[in-house]
Amino acid sequence: MELVTQADKQKLERLLVEYHALDKVLTERIAEARGHGDLRENGDYHAAREEKSMNNLRIRELGIRLESLQVISHEEMPSDMVYLGARVRIKDEGTGNLEVYKIVGSLADEPSTEYREVTSTSPIGQSLMKLRVGESVRVTLPRGERRLTVVEILV
Repeated sequence: MELVTQADKQKLERLLVEYHALDKVLTERIAEARGHGDLRENGDYHAAREEKSMNNLRIRELGIRLESLQVISHEEMPSDMVYLGARVRIKDEGTGNLEVYKIVGSLADEPSTEYREVTSTSPIGQSLMKLRVGESVRVTLPRGERRLTVVEILV
């Protein structure tokens, strides 16, 4: 099960609508290319069929993904707990540096200079999820281990 915000779910639903619209266009392209004669040597026909096949696969995968989503609501989460969509100020205990992270689903927002985005499935994202203000966690990363403490949840 994938956890997403309502905004992420809406993005996925819009993407599915776009794929369905593209499917209609591709069906028309196939019909038009079919009218150009011998299908064995018709590059437009084969290209359109290949593109339609890939688009149909995207539609199926996205449909399955949408069925298995769980939408996380900010109102349902405690105000002192890290959750999907929250911005959180953390302290790196090794360096003493303060950083702001935003826990995002697989569909990130536009890049920000105010915070770094980490997905909820990344090592840092998984470690921070459900922590409360004042709690610490040890995170194993490719560059080594870090100890992080939640200083503030900015929502």
